[in-house]
Amino acid sequence: MDLRNLFSKISFDSKSKEQPTKKDAPSHWVKCPECNALMFFKEVENQDNICPKCNFHMRIGAKRRIEILTDKDSFVEYDANLKPNDPLKFVDKTSYKKRVEEAFKNTGRTSSVVSGECTINSIPVQLVVFDFAFMGGSLGSVEGEKIVRAVDRAIEKKQGLIIISASGGARMQESTFALMQMAKTSAALKKLDHAKLPYISVLTDPTMGGVSASFAFLGDIIMAEPGALIGFAGQRVIKQTIGADLPAGFQRAEFLLEKGSIDMVVNRSKMKQTLADLLGMFQKEKIS
Repeated sequence: MDLRNLFSKISFDSKSKEQPTKKDAPSHWVKCPECNALMFFKEVENQDNICPKCNFHMRIGAKRRIEILTDKDSFVEYDANLKPNDPLKFVDKTSYKKRVEEAFKNTGRTSSVVSGECTINSIPVQLVVFDFAFMGGSLGSVEGEKIVRAVDRAIEKKQGLIIISASGGARMQESTFALMQMAKTSAALKKLDHAKLPYISVLTDPTMGGVSASFAFLGDIIMAEPGALIGFAGQRVIKQTIGADLPAGFQRAEFLLEKGSIDMVVNRSKMKQTLADLLGMFQKEKIS
C-alpha cells in the first residue's frame, strides 16, 4: 500500500474549520464562588442560579430576574428608548460615551434599569429591575427618570411598586446629575406614599452607595437576598475611618436583619411567592 497516496486524501487544513476561542467555547460547568463546588450549569439554572451545595445566591441579570419573579409573558417594558447623553463630556481612561457604547454591546440595553408592568401571581404591579452588568448598575439620569415614571404609572393605575436594586451607586461620569437622582426618586416615592400605595424594595448583591442611601431604603417593606452585600461606603474605607476591625458578616443581609435595618431575608426561590403575599396583604388592607 502506498502510504503517501493514503495520507494525501486526508485534509490537514486547519483553516477550513475555525476553532472556537476560549471566550467563545461553551462552558457547561459552573464553579460556586463560595464553596468552590463544580456543578453542571443546568443544575444551577434549574435552582434559580442558587448553589445547591451551600445556598450561595449567584448574581443574575435583569432578564433572568424578570423571568423568575413575574407571571409568564406578563412583563411589558416601558421607556426602553431612553438612553444617557454626556452632559459633562466626561473622560477618564476612556470617554463616558465609549463606556455606554460598550455596555450596550455587552447587555443590549441602553441603561442599567429595566422598568415595566407585570403580574405576580395575577396581581398587577409596576416593576423596576437593576442590571449590574450595565456599568455596575450605576444610577444616572436615565435610571432616575425611569424610576420616577414607574412611580407615576403606579399612582395612575393604583398599583404597587417593586424596585430590585443591584448597584454600585451613583454614576461618577454624570457627577451632580447622578447625585440629583437620589433626591428626585425619593421625592417621587413620597408621592406614592401619599397615594397610600405600597412600595417594596428588594436588595440584591450588591446594593451600595447612592442607591442604598436613597430609594433602596425607603420601602414600606425592605427585603434582601441571602448574603447580599448592602451598604454605603466600602468596608476598607469604613475600617480606615473608624480605626477598628469590623464584625464578621458586616454589610451582609443577615447582619442588617439582625440590627433591624431591613425587614426580612428571603431565598430567591421563595421571592415571587413572598412578593405576591405582601402585595395581596396590602390590597386587603386598602379594601378594608
